[in-house]
Amino acid sequence: MKQLFIVNPVAGGKKNRCKETVRHIHDVMASYSMPYEIYITKAPMDACEKIRSEAGSGEPLRVYACGGDGTLNECVNGAAGFSHVAVTHYPTGTGNDFVKMFGPEDAAKFCDLPALIGGFIRPVDLIELQTPAEGRRLGVNICSVGIDARIGTDVHKYSGIPLIGGATGYVVSMFVNLIRGVNQRLRISTAHLSLDGSFALVCVCNGRFYGGGFNPVPEALPDDGILDFLVVKEVTRLTFLRIVGKYAKGRFSEYEDIITHIRGNYMRIESEKELAVNVDGELIPAKDLTFKIIPRGVNFIFPSGLRFFVSNVSFDDEITSKQEI
Repeated sequence: MKQLFIVNPVAGGKKNRCKETVRHIHDVMASYSMPYEIYITKAPMDACEKIRSEAGSGEPLRVYACGGDGTLNECVNGAAGFSHVAVTHYPTGTGNDFVKMFGPEDAAKFCDLPALIGGFIRPVDLIELQTPAEGRRLGVNICSVGIDARIGTDVHKYSGIPLIGGATGYVVSMFVNLIRGVNQRLRISTAHLSLDGSFALVCVCNGRFYGGGFNPVPEALPDDGILDFLVVKEVTRLTFLRIVGKYAKGRFSEYEDIITHIRGNYMRIESEKELAVNVDGELIPAKDLTFKIIPRGVNFIFPSGLRFFVSNVSFDDEITSKQEI
């Protein structure tokens, strides 16, 4: 079984981070008698083609996304649809939001390469985004539309500035985008609901954390076959600033007059003006888009010792949590 390490050379923004990652992988793999390859990405989304090319052999393949959430997203898009391919996150980026879902102690296990190599495989759901211009793009964590997406995808513009980074970069991005305006005219439709008006944002959760630590739906599960949508109605800049802290802590139920929580598997959003769409931290422009769930869309490798699924069981008993490929 081949181990494929996809390394983003600019992840984390630290000098020599890539060299350190590559050196560590070689040191760890020296203890294993299994084939492996380190692939350093050269352009956006080229990890997808690399994974699909390797998957074409039909041999079992484990893929390690060595970077941030964007690198994980590329690897998920490459691995999805192949029953003999599994993917995981070896976090070396700045946000690493997807793994935060599992709590500080278990999230740290993703940084333990031997724990990942000896980890178990469990399928998780995916978010499918469809747009006329960009086609199909998959997300494993959180997608969003509106000021939320503009803030989240602009964070990288400010996090590289000296004395600004992490949560501070998010705050700077938030204030810059508030100046530009909060609301946009949208037509929103689901299987049982139709909305037409001015909205601040729409958030689509398969995971729990994004944007430097925001946790809008703390109960979201990545394997329950359903998506959690939050639709925030038109608000003033002052109201946005007043509620954003509680929104970030998952206290949306305190604002039922402003925030609508929908659990479902489909949503379409239409706009006359181009929208900023966030997919796992990556920006995609669109005017007409749909979100759908793909149940058990990709095989995911979880580090040995992770306890999350013991208390959050969503699969039938016949799905084993320690499946091997």
